[in-house]
Amino acid sequence: MKTMAYTLDKLPLETLIGPVARATEVLVRLDERVARSPVRDGFVERQHFADAASALWLAGELVHVEDLVLHDAHMDIRTPTHELTRAHAVLRTRRRIFAQKPDWALSRDGFLTLTGRGGVTPASGPKSREGQGVVAASAVEADGRDDAEDDRLAEEFAEIDAVLARSSKILSGADVPARKEETSRRDRPEPQDGLIYDLDWNEEERLAEWQAVLAETKELPVVLRSAILLDAWTDIEVLQHAAWLGPLLVAALLRQEGLAANHLASLHLGAKNIPRERRRARNRSDRLLACLDAIHDTAVAGLKEHDRLVLAKSQMERRLRERRASSKLPGLVELVMSRPLVSAGMIQDRLKVTKQGALNMVGELGLREMTGRGRFRAWGIV
Repeated sequence: MKTMAYTLDKLPLETLIGPVARATEVLVRLDERVARSPVRDGFVERQHFADAASALWLAGELVHVEDLVLHDAHMDIRTPTHELTRAHAVLRTRRRIFAQKPDWALSRDGFLTLTGRGGVTPASGPKSREGQGVVAASAVEADGRDDAEDDRLAEEFAEIDAVLARSSKILSGADVPARKEETSRRDRPEPQDGLIYDLDWNEEERLAEWQAVLAETKELPVVLRSAILLDAWTDIEVLQHAAWLGPLLVAALLRQEGLAANHLASLHLGAKNIPRERRRARNRSDRLLACLDAIHDTAVAGLKEHDRLVLAKSQMERRLRERRASSKLPGLVELVMSRPLVSAGMIQDRLKVTKQGALNMVGELGLREMTGRGRFRAWGIV
């Protein structure tokens, strides 16, 4: 059980200041380029997928990006694995953070929600089956039947409808209203299963310790502060089953402070380039340098991916010249830019075309087949 607190004394600033300046420069350059980019939305979405797969890679699990894309589109070609569902959780969390205001993730409500210790806000949108179930139960009562069995059956069906609706919205990543019993325990964690969790692992204390580091580093340069928070999250071992959340919170900090205001930095993707021996070094100075290099590599990889997307889009747009106004090829260009790969089913669902029509459009754009398979094929940009 961890007892030592994470201290901030004796930081080797002479060694760190150079890497901090280098990482800051590249990160700001990437954000400026993304801010004015014609492929901004596609770049951001692709980074979500890449970072989610990288998060599982760092945890020792292999998740293929194409499987994650198809799972996200509800078009799995095989039964989803546990690792795939975890990667999708990372993907949904990144989208949720980016969809909120820059300061939401590290606010009290955002932090409690992301760490699973708070209620969630009601979703806005069309009425769900949960409401329909209540209406159905009321209609049964208004029918004038006094049969007690019918009333109980109607109530049970209404409860089943409510549970199914809630489960569907949670799986789709939508916000759902907290149940009354959940609201009353907003700040109190659920009892943990001893078969899954180490009951001596005090997550509340560890979260408080990490938040203390967050507060104590407030006056430091943002990139140096981010590196310290990344190292602290790993050193404190805050959450037993969501180690990937720490880099997402640090990415939210970079966005909140304006260094990555137009995207959510893919810190897992940058950390893949850093050998494990450096990331897990005994010496804290070595670990901080590894974190700074990870931030730098994140920005460098982002610049390369952005330039590749800009070039690919310009090449595809050349094929759109002299096309009639009703052509669906522009829609396919946007779809291809927003996903690492697309399948015929995804094209059919998004553009409302037949399978043969989807294949014809793929041929017209000259997309590359990415899987090398005869069945369940998918395409992407070169």
